[in-house]
Amino acid sequence: MEFLHNSLQLIEHYMLVYGYWAVFFGVMLENAGIPVPGETILLIAGYFASTGEFHLGLVMLIAASGAVIGDNIGFAIGHHYGRTVLLRFGRFVFLTPKRVKRMEKYFESHGNKTILVARFITGLRVFAALFAGASRMPWRVFVVYNIAGAVLWSIVISTLGYLFGASLPLLVKWVGRSGTILLIAAIVIGVIAWRFRSHQKSE
Repeated sequence: MEFLHNSLQLIEHYMLVYGYWAVFFGVMLENAGIPVPGETILLIAGYFASTGEFHLGLVMLIAASGAVIGDNIGFAIGHHYGRTVLLRFGRFVFLTPKRVKRMEKYFESHGNKTILVARFITGLRVFAALFAGASRMPWRVFVVYNIAGAVLWSIVISTLGYLFGASLPLLVKWVGRSGTILLIAAIVIGVIAWRFRSHQKSE
């Protein structure tokens, strides 16, 4: 808890120094595939809006813009280099060529829903756009759900910070836990669906 408290103080310091730019770049870098605590930054920005440091509507707009731009950067990187990297180095993280192919088929069928929901899931938010680009998901489809997800995510997270930011360490902890629970649930559902389809094919 002390580490979390110190981390929050450091983020708050940078946000007070750089203002809305810290919100924009924090969210953008996370969505581009760099593990920056964008969600925590947005929660703090929402809290600062409740104290009068920031304007809540502007926080939402800047965060959504950063998320969209970051995801499009991630998508472009994934589109141009992702598949090659996954096929070459994927075996080190259990991504065989067969599993890469499955991922591509998954994004063909469920990529739009995944992009929309991924923002609220710890870990997946950082890599969803990269995977979508690597899977050759059509950019027109990606960008529509990307914008919808970015707007929804920025409204929800900044509003949580605005309403409950007075207990910021606890809020960050519970929002992070919720994201982790969603990630575990997504993995379990994915494994069950894969086993079910494999069983059907074997019959």
